[in-house]
Amino acid sequence: MASPIIIDSHQHFWDPDKGDYGWLSGPFAPIRRVFAPADLRPALQANGVTGTVLVQTWNDLGETRDFIRTAAATDVVAGVVGWVDLTDPEVGQVLAELKAAPEGRWLVGIRHLIHEEADPNWLLRDDVRRGLRAVADAGLVYDLVPKLPHLPAVLRTVADFPDLRFVLDHIAKPDIKGGGFEPWAALMRGFAIHRDHVWCKLSGMITEADWDRWSPDDLKPYVVEALRIFGVDRCLFGTDWPVCLVAGSYDRVVGALRSCLAHLTEAELDQIFGRSAIEAYRLPGLQA
Repeated sequence: MASPIIIDSHQHFWDPDKGDYGWLSGPFAPIRRVFAPADLRPALQANGVTGTVLVQTWNDLGETRDFIRTAAATDVVAGVVGWVDLTDPEVGQVLAELKAAPEGRWLVGIRHLIHEEADPNWLLRDDVRRGLRAVADAGLVYDLVPKLPHLPAVLRTVADFPDLRFVLDHIAKPDIKGGGFEPWAALMRGFAIHRDHVWCKLSGMITEADWDRWSPDDLKPYVVEALRIFGVDRCLFGTDWPVCLVAGSYDRVVGALRSCLAHLTEAELDQIFGRSAIEAYRLPGLQA
């Protein structure tokens, strides 16, 4: 029997000297270095990972172009979630040009770092909503990376764009270290009626937990609740490498999620670890 396809739905590459990476300081200083495909490949091979979704790291169109070229040049990256300026009146044309590039087939989604926006209702601005309509028209996914204050606007947005596929990054970044389960879960349950077009990444959790003392048991209530809300067919595996390295290795991230999902069947695990990403992002060359 062939091995199941495993897709890491959330990883990054960066060169801190070539972008806006001021946050790579203080406790994040240990990961202030270049991360490239060669750095990731051993971890993928050790964990049987078939491919990845490479996700934007800062709000820059040049990075998006670089990332789709990286995808075309490697056998590691199966799709790219890039960035465009949603508020640009010409955003539709920008998306068309990206898709028409020789490497354009690798662009599968768009993301903006909404959790860094001071306005928790940034997504509700008219110019942003016009940009989201362009993303939908281009047939791409929109990745959402909110924190708790942004979730009401996120819920309204997914309700207002039923024809746009959304992927919620890092289970919306709950305060796992501070025991913030209830306020997070109360808002997250609002996604249940939208799961026909919204997926949730089981990613980025260890950096929201206590970096030095976390265990899979700290993550499990959040994973179980996400499964209850979205269902197995709308949950995706992701590592958030190399951000995760401040709190644990690639292997530990994979092992922790498998521990949290130990009650599932092999078919359900195959869905979360592979098929969900293929279906959500319509990854080129991997769709049935």
